[in-house]
Amino acid sequence: MENRSLKSLTMNNINKLGAIDIGSNAVRLLIASVTKNKKETRFKKISLVRVPLRLGKDVFSKGRISLENIKKLQKTIRSFKILMEMHQVKVFEAVATSAMREASNSKNIIGEINKKFKIKINLISGKNEAMIVANVFLNSNINSTSNYLFVDVGGGSTELNLISGKKLLKSKSFKIGTVRMLNDNTSVENWKKFKNWINESTNKFNRVIIVGSGGNASKILKIAEKNTFEVITIRELEEINELVNSMSFHERVDKLQLNVDRADVIVPAINIYLKAMEYSNSEAFLVPRIGLVDGLIRQIYLNEKQGQKLN
Repeated sequence: MENRSLKSLTMNNINKLGAIDIGSNAVRLLIASVTKNKKETRFKKISLVRVPLRLGKDVFSKGRISLENIKKLQKTIRSFKILMEMHQVKVFEAVATSAMREASNSKNIIGEINKKFKIKINLISGKNEAMIVANVFLNSNINSTSNYLFVDVGGGSTELNLISGKKLLKSKSFKIGTVRMLNDNTSVENWKKFKNWINESTNKFNRVIIVGSGGNASKILKIAEKNTFEVITIRELEEINELVNSMSFHERVDKLQLNVDRADVIVPAINIYLKAMEYSNSEAFLVPRIGLVDGLIRQIYLNEKQGQKLN
């Protein structure tokens, strides 16, 4: 159901919006407030909830989501709806990415959730996913003269955006993701396409900065003890890679304070970022700490036809 004009939903110039991202490794809910005055519009995170369902493990090995995970997903969506109701969210958007796109039973799962909870889930393409996230980055305080390769690493796919002069030049999605790599479901052909696309897209630039997006990028930032938008050199990222690979799964949880569902996928994630740096001859890595849910919130606010009312 399309939402009414956000102006009619405004109380004291504040709106509360929600965004649900059903990913291959986790399902996320972001609740944010939007405050607008004469000078600017501010987006503030109120609540961010993450549930590690790892739907991709089913899909990338068996082609469909298991009954057990379907039940878990339904419980998660029900809980998310209650949270949005308690926060008095007016309008929200729910999307699903790589795992749900490829699951043979996704249509039935989406239909059942809509029937039970009145939550409409939109399947979005890898390219659309990439552009939603890139638009948030383009609206941040980035250097207008720099060249960026935005690398959004997910469980089932990696989205690439080439940005130069604060303009999005091109985007591409690849079936290369952390859960796929753990399940050994990434083909040599996809890696070749990944390499060639980056080579061909960045070879005309003297300097390219890799921008990492996703939960693993945020953890890398924490391990590096860096601030948001502070440069991590390729040597520093290689050292982090050596450190993480030298530790056992339990050591990563204990010493690096990683969640159990993060302690394994961070290894292939770092590998993807390093390959992107290698193929683009980049020596700088930035983490702006933004993701798909951030992009959805902005998209809902800017487009009155986007999202649905919370019934």
